[in-house]
Amino acid sequence: MDALLVSIGVVALGEIGDKTQLLAIVLAARYHRPGLICLGILIATLANHALAGAVGVLVAGLLDPVLLKWVLGVSFVLMGIWLLIPDKIDEDFKPMHKMGVLMATIVMFFLAEMGDKTQIATIALAARFNDILLVVVGSTIGMMLANVPAVYLGAKAADRLPVKWVHAGAAALFAVIGVGSLLSAMGWF
Repeated sequence: MDALLVSIGVVALGEIGDKTQLLAIVLAARYHRPGLICLGILIATLANHALAGAVGVLVAGLLDPVLLKWVLGVSFVLMGIWLLIPDKIDEDFKPMHKMGVLMATIVMFFLAEMGDKTQIATIALAARFNDILLVVVGSTIGMMLANVPAVYLGAKAADRLPVKWVHAGAAALFAVIGVGSLLSAMGWF
C-alpha cells in the first residue's frame, strides 16, 4: 500500500507546474474537448509509466540491494533539487492538427513525458518498492489528480496555484525519501 500512496503523492506534487501539465492546459485551450484530452492523458500516462515501472523493476533486479539503496537515495535527493527548477513548454511544441484530439493528446503527452521528472520518479519508485503495478497505478492517479483539474479549469486555476510552494513541498518529500534510503544503506535503520 505504501507504493501506491507514495507514488500518488510524489507524482501529483511533482506534476504541478510541470511541462506536461502546461501541455494539458494548452491542449484544453486549443481543442476545448476536456473529456477526450483527459482520456488521452490517461492512456499516454499508463503506457509511459508502465514502461518506466518496468525499467525501475529491472534496475532493482540488477543491482545489489545495498547499492540500490545508495542509487535510489541519491536519485531521490537529485529529483528533489530538480523539482525546484520550474518547467516551461517549448515555444515550437504545437498541437498536431492532422490527428484527432485523442490521438494528438496521446502522442504529445507520451513524448512530453519522456525523460520528464514524473517519469524518472516512476522509475525510481518502481525500483524502490519493486512493485510495478502499485507504482504505475499510483503514478497514473497522481498524474490525473494534477492534470484533470488543469484541463477543466485551464490557465486561470494554474495561475492561482502557489507552484513554488508546491514544488518546495514535493522537493522536501523527495529529499526525505532519499535521505531515508541513504540512512538505510548505511545501516542506520
